[in-house]
Amino acid sequence: MTRKAFHFDYDVYQSLDELTEEDAWLLAEAREVTLHAYAPYSNFFVGAVAKLANGEILAGSNQENASFPVGLCAERVLLASVSSLFPKIPIDTIALSYRSSQVESNHPITPCGICRQSLQEYEDRVKHPIRLILGGMEGPVYIISSASMLLPLSFSGGDMGT
Repeated sequence: MTRKAFHFDYDVYQSLDELTEEDAWLLAEAREVTLHAYAPYSNFFVGAVAKLANGEILAGSNQENASFPVGLCAERVLLASVSSLFPKIPIDTIALSYRSSQVESNHPITPCGICRQSLQEYEDRVKHPIRLILGGMEGPVYIISSASMLLPLSFSGGDMGT
């Protein structure tokens, strides 16, 4: 038997004030984009803002519907927009934030499992890591250098022989 371990490092900032000007702006925009989310069932409003390698900025927010929990997370709305408008253009950074009437938005959240898979596949497709900035409306901010770090031992097309 062989035992192996997986770990990754990420940066923790105490607030938006400690970030670079560009990172602070992206997170502030993600906070603003939460206002465009449609989440009448969960009351959990998520905003995502991407800076692409070509300098373009795009945003996405979660979109629920009456057949809850079927809906789209902000990350997948954003990835669909990027893929449609700028196919094959790498995403340099995605900032994510949230607000809720149910919980305090004072700590970072991470993408759900489906979004982790989608982010992983986008990284694989364009051969470029996606840096993540994760934060609530206030409080600490996490910066992760590659979204793929959130999905160790990921399943990919290579596993299916493609």
